[in-house]
Amino acid sequence: MTVKLIPQTPSAYDYPLLIKNILPTPLTYFPDREIVYRDKMSYTYVELNRRVQRLANTLEGLGVKQGDTVAVMDWDSHRYLECFFAVPMMGAVLHTINIRLSPEQLIYTINHAEDDVILVNADFLPLLAAVKDQMKTVRKIVLLTDGEADPDTPVNIEGEYERLLAGAAPDYDFPDFDENAMATTFYTTGTTGLPKGVYFSHRQIMLHTYGLMSGLCAYESQAAVNSGDVYMPMTPMFHVHAWGMPYLFTMMGNKQVYPGKYEPEMLLKLIVSQNVTFSHCVPTIIHMLVSSPVIKDLDLSRWKVVIGGSALSRGLCKAGLENGINLYTAYGMSETCPLLTVANLKPHMMEWDAERQVEMRCRTGLPVPNVMLEVVDTDGKPLPHDGKTAGEVVVRSPWLTQGYIQDPEKSEELWANGWLHTGDIGFIDQEGYLQITDRVKDVIKTGGEWISSLALEDIISRHPAVSEAAVIGVPDPKWGERPMALVVLKPGEEKAATPDDLKAFFARFAEDGVIPRYGVPDRVQIVDTIAKTSVGKINKKQLRVDFK
Repeated sequence: MTVKLIPQTPSAYDYPLLIKNILPTPLTYFPDREIVYRDKMSYTYVELNRRVQRLANTLEGLGVKQGDTVAVMDWDSHRYLECFFAVPMMGAVLHTINIRLSPEQLIYTINHAEDDVILVNADFLPLLAAVKDQMKTVRKIVLLTDGEADPDTPVNIEGEYERLLAGAAPDYDFPDFDENAMATTFYTTGTTGLPKGVYFSHRQIMLHTYGLMSGLCAYESQAAVNSGDVYMPMTPMFHVHAWGMPYLFTMMGNKQVYPGKYEPEMLLKLIVSQNVTFSHCVPTIIHMLVSSPVIKDLDLSRWKVVIGGSALSRGLCKAGLENGINLYTAYGMSETCPLLTVANLKPHMMEWDAERQVEMRCRTGLPVPNVMLEVVDTDGKPLPHDGKTAGEVVVRSPWLTQGYIQDPEKSEELWANGWLHTGDIGFIDQEGYLQITDRVKDVIKTGGEWISSLALEDIISRHPAVSEAAVIGVPDPKWGERPMALVVLKPGEEKAATPDDLKAFFARFAEDGVIPRYGVPDRVQIVDTIAKTSVGKINKKQLRVDFK
């Protein structure tokens, strides 16, 4: 016996899941809602639609055809939003370039992705100029500016974005094609080796958009989102399509605000002046904002912020809540498009006190619909959902990358036994919430036992004088590794805590049984800053080199 396939009438239209099918909905529901770029410009969804078509005509005039790759190097802008649509809707591939890569990594990704055209902000022309002679496939380069004079550069520029769009026709007939066509690609920088290219199809991005909608909008929770919210990303648009959020908020027809370069004053100005109610970012961005003295004078009580990329510590969560920010966690990775889980509070948790809610807001979260998620042992066997038994997190979902570009060996490692291996260690509790306890590579292995660096960071974040912290394993001749804490103190608190004070703070949690006694760091070092990666995460690889 086999399944019974549905018969298809020869004249029936087989509706493909293509990105182009996102745009008609906001044009029907909210055609006059705004797209805002910094304090420089705004226009409606009607104009967005016209500009997307003008951009497609511009790119076609530059020789872009189906299957070609168009790369973008820009701050978070309306231009980037237009590229999110026009490029894949043509049947080309959008390559969102990480603007913080080293020159060696930058040229590697450009050549490895086989970019045909690059759209580059004037701020990043020096980066491109440094590698222009090593480009193997790039045919045309388009300049992006905010209206200032064209810069003097050795890079051969085909034209300036706005002038090219102004000269292009406002109508473009976006074709139908296979929904499994590649829509986007970008590169994730690992701890070793060259960046790895992931890729996503139109079908995957469309399903991920509905996954976001179900995870963020469908459930009664502490921070449900709807079409009345005002959206502003604070995650770089080069990083996993800004977590896919621009596709969701365009589909729903929300007012959208794009901040350009991340500057605390501009971010706060836009949040207030544009009445922003929903954003997403890594913890370091929220840390930067809650550390700004300006924030004390602002009403942020309507602002919902999803934190991802790194663990949200209880200390930072409490600081955000005390400033009126509705903080909670979501989880995913570059390879997963990225959404896997959201830390929505269940209805019965809404009555809990603030301290218990903070614990759940900082959980990694509940799997959204169409995400199968397990924690498994070293043999791949699922572990009990008892809130304590930890294993590697493995996932299945229709929107996960199917591999790494031109890297079959790493692709097979990623998909061993038919599950995508996240490289994260965690447990699932009785309520179904996932809690990541560490990255496999960041677990501190001491005397044959494992200690979670994230758990130690969460503990020290609760000290009233601590602004930011990272915990790493450093070599030890007796135990193999021992935990070391690096701590940034709050301004004005430099004399409020010594390394010995902070070790004593850890020790109290050991006495209460929260962590084992061997989990108390031998070394606590007070530092001015903590190294970050190109996407704002704590760079533990670099810290292990600096403090070995």
